[in-house]
Amino acid sequence: APSNAARSLHEELTCPVCLEYFKDPVLVADCGHNFCRACVTQCWEESARRLCCPQCREPVPQRLFRPNRSLGNIVQIVRQFGLTPRTFSPLCLPPPLPLPGPARCARHGEPLRLYCLQDRRAVCVVCHLAREHRNHTVLPVEEAEQAAE
Repeated sequence: APSNAARSLHEELTCPVCLEYFKDPVLVADCGHNFCRACVTQCWEESARRLCCPQCREPVPQRLFRPNRSLGNIVQIVRQFGLTPRTFSPLCLPPPLPLPGPARCARHGEPLRLYCLQDRRAVCVVCHLAREHRNHTVLPVEEAEQAAE
């Protein structure tokens, strides 16, 4: 979940036009989308047709936008932490910390509390009830560990 939160924060702080963190963010009055002031100004200057929001394409009757100081402050705080758009790349995020307690089944997410004697590996209760382990002999992991010692 931390990587999802980081990704969400990154998306909220990124201008949909330049794909960088907002610089002097402004809010388009009609639809509520945010852009860098320079990005939205450039989009509207290059538009020969009627003006529209660069993100949702909703018509904008006038070039009305207002500074979004709160968003600008948040971007500034994130930059002070040394976080960049690259920091939030899934490839750059550290792997999630393992959860305390027993290891978990990769398939079902359940704790690996049983040891399958036929397959010689730990399984969860759901795996034990599934077709592939249904008729196998299983022991609680603790018993299997004691028997192995």
